[in-house]
Amino acid sequence: MLRPSPLMAAAPAAPVRGSMRMFHGDVFLGETEVFSIKPGPEGTLPFPSNEIRISHLSPASERCPPLAILQTIAPFSVRCKLQAKPLPPHPSLHRLYITCFNEYKSAVVVVGDEELHLVAMPSKVEKVPCFWCCSVRAGLYAASVGMLNLRCLAIVFDLDETLIVANTMKSFEGRIEMLSRRMDVEDDPVRVAGMSAEIKRYIEDRELLKEFIDTDTVTDNGRIIGTQKEEVQPMPGVQERLVRPVIRLPERNAILTRINPEIRDTSVFVKLRPAWEDLRSYLTAKGRKRFEVYVCTMAERDYALEIWRLLDPEANLISLNNLSERVVCVKADSRKSLQHVFKEGGCHPKMAMVIDDRLQVWDEKDQPRVHVVPAYAPYYAPQAEMANAVPVLCVARNVACNVRGGFFREFDENLLKKVFELLYENELLDLPYAPDVGDYLVCEDTNFVPSNKDPPPIPEGMSGAEIEKRLNGRAYQGDQRQISSSTRSADDVRVPIRATLSGSNVQPNGGSLAITPSTFVTVLQEIGRLCNSKVEFRSTVSTSKITQFSVEVLFSNEKIGIGIGKTRDEAQVLAAEKALRNLESNYLSFVAPIGGVLNKDTSKSPRGGNGFLEDVMDSDGDIAMQEPSGSTSEQKDHLNNVDRLSSVISLIRELCLEDQHVVFRDQIQNPGTATNEEYHFQVELAGQILGNGVGVNKDFAKLQAAEEALRFLRTTSDPQIKKHLRPIRCNS
Repeated sequence: MLRPSPLMAAAPAAPVRGSMRMFHGDVFLGETEVFSIKPGPEGTLPFPSNEIRISHLSPASERCPPLAILQTIAPFSVRCKLQAKPLPPHPSLHRLYITCFNEYKSAVVVVGDEELHLVAMPSKVEKVPCFWCCSVRAGLYAASVGMLNLRCLAIVFDLDETLIVANTMKSFEGRIEMLSRRMDVEDDPVRVAGMSAEIKRYIEDRELLKEFIDTDTVTDNGRIIGTQKEEVQPMPGVQERLVRPVIRLPERNAILTRINPEIRDTSVFVKLRPAWEDLRSYLTAKGRKRFEVYVCTMAERDYALEIWRLLDPEANLISLNNLSERVVCVKADSRKSLQHVFKEGGCHPKMAMVIDDRLQVWDEKDQPRVHVVPAYAPYYAPQAEMANAVPVLCVARNVACNVRGGFFREFDENLLKKVFELLYENELLDLPYAPDVGDYLVCEDTNFVPSNKDPPPIPEGMSGAEIEKRLNGRAYQGDQRQISSSTRSADDVRVPIRATLSGSNVQPNGGSLAITPSTFVTVLQEIGRLCNSKVEFRSTVSTSKITQFSVEVLFSNEKIGIGIGKTRDEAQVLAAEKALRNLESNYLSFVAPIGGVLNKDTSKSPRGGNGFLEDVMDSDGDIAMQEPSGSTSEQKDHLNNVDRLSSVISLIRELCLEDQHVVFRDQIQNPGTATNEEYHFQVELAGQILGNGVGVNKDFAKLQAAEEALRFLRTTSDPQIKKHLRPIRCNS
């Protein structure tokens, strides 16, 4: 007689099955046979009282079947399968099945804080109502249906040092005092000059704030500007009417406001980060939401609500009805988390990206979904934002665009396609991979390697307990962003860090500096935007035994680079680097951004570089950061030219339609020695020359060309030019 083997004795229990009656409310629909997916205790049927009682049907979906939505927000959450019995099924149950199948609805059973969604599935057996039962957190499905149908994701913003920098009189005085103490012990005259310039900027804005506190006016460039009374629209359930005194200084990119209108000491001086308007308009372009917007900050709530009102005055990004739940304030000594941001079930963390200047304040599981921006430092480095070819928030816009494109490409081409092929008889493992925002973000912190000589910049801005912690020296270690350069100009302009194609990272003083991994990706995205070409990153698991991930870069559907690495981030950076090498030889002549120009001969690189790629990447493999040279007056002239050029470019942009790109092109330079070298630039719009400029340095030549172009655009009557300009609005 054979004895049972140990394997036979340890065989798992069979999946649970049973018969249950199904109701919609109190209306009986019919009998069903229920089969658990997993054996043993894990396969316990989820329905209480041994019956299935449907409370409601889910919202109808326009193009996404319910199983695709559930697999995205609750992957592999199938709990059991249901099949009608006897045959033919009860007419009411059959009608429910047909309604759910044809209208992309699911039947919802509510069990505590969980929803069980009965998804109508096609079957090999005809005319038999069959369902898969999936579990999801209550409210999450209803919130996700609209987002997935509209191809919309969620984006979460930090406020202080990410989008704005704000100061009270107290924080202004604290920073001035701290800088003064540093100056007293500093021996380097260059650093002393930099600190002096920084203090001067603080004092200038402090005086404006003091005047606002005392008189409700400010004097700016000889003009006396009074307050505007701005009514704060009450949130639902709040009856109190609130009117704040506000002064907006668009030339300074600044706003003065008062958190509590009755208490003058709550007055705040707010500096808005440049290019916020570009990012904001992208999020809601043409009235269509690309992202649902949230805020997560460590600031005090009344302050956070007012700052957001200043950033979104028309409530286009967050409606008043949603404001209270979408502006989330966390304690300074706790970590931020997407689970907390979406505690009301508004979105799944996998469908959300974060814009923040700090990575380590987020839960580890959320960090792959954080795009880290350099901390906004308008007092320490006022020119840093505009010195880059692409402003920081335009980079964030490009990253958001790439993330959204990658997410929904995976959703449409993989998940949706495979879900439509699934039958009731398929197994749980047949479900496709669900996309995650983190798959399309290169996660990095923006910390710089500190220099032993340079003191760290003082954290800027005011955000309650958070800033108090920073001022007391208890900030997160990873939050100190320092520049390790031995040269700071008299105006203390922080030289922008530039990446290299070879990956070599060299500072002016010979030290090493880590490149932000997303630099290559960002440059590719900006080139694609300016060329009106689609840039795609396609990620797959590598077949190699050594490496695991493979990423391809497609430019207008043409593969231009591939990278293989041990992580997806490494593969993406390698792919982007190779793609840029190909673009350097094949696409450089297409277009130049407004902040730089394209060199027609890419083999020749004038000092400092002059193309979009050369402005960001030096072809010799070294970071193109040059030490200041010449007298202080020359440096000031150079900075004045940069400021004027930025202003002129902004005016040109305002005149042109959004989809029109004004191009700077360099012409052949006059031969001769470096001391006699001249730069020649021309400005073009739609192939027509608008202005020419000549100068001994690039910035002056660009400025001459830009000013001539601006004068031409303001006075031209040429219909071929005017069709590319915005219509002139007459003031009534």
